[in-house]
Amino acid sequence: MTPEDVLEKMRADWNARAREDAHYYVAFGRRGQPEEEFLATAREIAASLEAELRRLPPADPRSRRALEIGCGPGRLMRPLSRHFGEIHGVDISDAMIRLARQRLADIPHAHPRHNPGSDLAAYAGESFDFVYSYAVFQHIPDREVVFNYFRETRRVLKTGGIARFQVNGLPESAPHYDTWCGVRIGAADLAAFARENDFQLLALEGAATQYLWTTWRKQPPGWTASLLKLPAPAPGTIRRVTNAFSGEPLAPARGRFASISLWMAGLPAECDLNLLRVTIGGEEGFVTYIGPPARDGLQQVNVLLPQGLGTGLQPVAVYWCGHRLCEEATLRVIRPGPAVPHVTSVTDGVDLLSSGRIVTGIIKVVIEETDQPGLVEARLGGRQLALVEHFCTDPRLPKYELNFRVPADVPRGRHMLELGLGRRRFPGVELEVEW
Repeated sequence: MTPEDVLEKMRADWNARAREDAHYYVAFGRRGQPEEEFLATAREIAASLEAELRRLPPADPRSRRALEIGCGPGRLMRPLSRHFGEIHGVDISDAMIRLARQRLADIPHAHPRHNPGSDLAAYAGESFDFVYSYAVFQHIPDREVVFNYFRETRRVLKTGGIARFQVNGLPESAPHYDTWCGVRIGAADLAAFARENDFQLLALEGAATQYLWTTWRKQPPGWTASLLKLPAPAPGTIRRVTNAFSGEPLAPARGRFASISLWMAGLPAECDLNLLRVTIGGEEGFVTYIGPPARDGLQQVNVLLPQGLGTGLQPVAVYWCGHRLCEEATLRVIRPGPAVPHVTSVTDGVDLLSSGRIVTGIIKVVIEETDQPGLVEARLGGRQLALVEHFCTDPRLPKYELNFRVPADVPRGRHMLELGLGRRRFPGVELEVEW
């Protein structure tokens, strides 16, 4: 399809979804979701976006302008509107925009707009302090459309402005993509785009997962090339090293908690993830986040530990543009606990908030710490269930989603779901079959 065909398909499909059940297709939680519950699904995402506003220079919020790409029916624009004098939103679905105008009618500085293309031509250059998007690019079937939004973001952002985006960072697997299961964009692609377009790359969180978040600061043209000409920076200091999750001064060698936070003083203002390196035990970790300066001047730098790291006291070194930035610190690396396969959730395969009710004939099981998801067996009321599909959602844990089909002859009512992996049996889960 041509780019124009892709855009028209996106408009038609999302108009149909808006008319069928906008709340469900936007929040993907429950069909027929009431207004209060739907708006509540925005709280966690809105809070994470609000945290990025600390990166902006101090200013009266009334002087700031924000833009949401893919605003849908205004779920995020509503809570975020309190931080801006103007907040704008664009969406390719005119049906979604009609819903957004209704939802935001009592907020005079909120301006949802139908945007039929992948450009932001309705807006002047250097006009926004903050541009953001969530659960939008993962539904776009064409990479060029997504990257054109990125290029347009560069144009409309003020120099020094912040962009915060979520993309699907899972590995490529599908032979083709559509307007629900869209393209996948890896962390390396985002880093390269930032580097080539003079964005300061400040976050790459959730690499190789569906919810890969990235944060960029717009810098002047030629900024990236200028970094390599800078003199050696003044020495900084690692004040402390902690586990990124618990704050303890140690981390396991692998698994969910194999991540550290460096609390640093004297980090150069130009630091970004493309040129900042952190080694632990001489091996390079994956730097995921550079935080804004706190009130005490310290900045948080989060790092995933390298694979195969030995236990014991390990030196931590930080490099910027090839220069050693500070004296080494020390991290205590401990032996991780044994991998114990465990089920973390059981839901309906479509209505994820159905609270133990199976309404679509598909049961979704999420399991962690196994590399044999295809061997998981499931029985419902004694009947064997067919495994429809399984896929990895986080390779570091590892974490998998498995979808099982409920046989047509299973009667309505309460049934016990039994799950097993080899000789291991998981606790049973009572489900209400209503389909």
